[in-house]
Amino acid sequence: MSSTIRNDPPTGVSPAPGTDAQEGDARSANGSTAPEGASSSSGYTPGADTLAGFFRSWLKQVRNGDIGVLPVVAGLVLLVVIFQSEDSVFLSAGNLTNLLTQGAVYMLLGMAEVFVLLLGEIDLSAGYVAGIGATVTLELATNPHNLPWWIACAAGLAVSTAIGLVQGLLITRLGLPSFIVTLAGYLGFQGLLIDIINADTAANGGTISVTNSIINDFVNGNLSAVAGWVVMVAIVAAFGVFAFARDRRRRASGLHTQPISVTLLKLAVMAAAGVVVVLVCNANRGVLTSLTLRGVPWVVLIVLGVLAAWTFLLGRTRFGRYVYAIGGNAEAARRAGVNLRRTRTTAFALSGFTSGIAGIIYASRLGSISTDIDSTLVLYAVAGAVIGGTSLFGGRGKMLHALLGGLVIAAIYNGLGLLGLSAATTFMVAALVLLVAVAVDAGARRGRVAR
Repeated sequence: MSSTIRNDPPTGVSPAPGTDAQEGDARSANGSTAPEGASSSSGYTPGADTLAGFFRSWLKQVRNGDIGVLPVVAGLVLLVVIFQSEDSVFLSAGNLTNLLTQGAVYMLLGMAEVFVLLLGEIDLSAGYVAGIGATVTLELATNPHNLPWWIACAAGLAVSTAIGLVQGLLITRLGLPSFIVTLAGYLGFQGLLIDIINADTAANGGTISVTNSIINDFVNGNLSAVAGWVVMVAIVAAFGVFAFARDRRRRASGLHTQPISVTLLKLAVMAAAGVVVVLVCNANRGVLTSLTLRGVPWVVLIVLGVLAAWTFLLGRTRFGRYVYAIGGNAEAARRAGVNLRRTRTTAFALSGFTSGIAGIIYASRLGSISTDIDSTLVLYAVAGAVIGGTSLFGGRGKMLHALLGGLVIAAIYNGLGLLGLSAATTFMVAALVLLVAVAVDAGARRGRVAR
């Protein structure tokens, strides 16, 4: 593998950050197109010069096997219909808000997994890396250290990032399979987590409690009703400004740009989704108590912030384009001058960092971190990304897929819990959904290859 990288953008690889080239687009050395999972940052589809033309082109892509998020959206709608018909509580404001907080950890772990899945790799240690990051954070934020919350969180994230970096170096420098390295991490970090907690004087029965009010509020705190609306409007407005500014730059450069009507449609859909979320979260969820509980949970903003940052990183930077290029055709990317080792190592470090965020959110939701951390978290990390639409074969996927996949997993657990079904049933249903998602991905991939 090449260990150098040219200063100029390599032949066939998308331009440097800040340009209006395609999102995640990277060309192979022979000029073939990059993986289909990297959609255009402008949203432009050839032949889509009007709204009707855009939909015709989209339908053509679907018929050609590029089905995008259609399966997971259809599956999510089906789950909602089934669970609501069985128990009307499912679509209540309190349960939907609880669903968002439940799914946050799955979404974040799925985002961590997307970084490595795009490369055609896998990280089986994400769950325990998250646990170690959370443990370091809580140790520093409680007695006897009592450090400020932001220092404790920074230290926990630094440790989880360092773990991801070390695993990335083992994979890229020694040529070890990511499956083996991260499986070893899954086993080793589980033991390390137990040792760290048992050695902590503040631990009680193998558990370190969250004593910092701000860390506790990451999941359990809420914005005021007015603040929720203000934040929603600000997010939609920022998206609109960014989208129209991007389209204007592309038109000024003489590049194909999606119709204004398509941009307005996306903005309208985003605004509608934001209104629904704020309305649901602002409804009083404390109806069974004397307390008034309303407002958008902080964790929703945290997840959206991570989603926006990583979507920008993968879609609008050189690093992101290199990730898609390697996942689509590693040899072609190497011949084009992409530094495979650096890109892969960075991806594993970012996976560790995102896992650390998920771990802190996990501890905030439970109010503690213990030696008995849920061992299925790592499996749901992979499942969330794959169910959402990220390919196990590399080169195709988005951070949005992890969010949708996390919602599906949370909906399964939440809905089956409301129906009073056993854990065994829950595991089997989740397994079935995962198998269907992988089968759809493999079928779509075969269809694209056949064409």
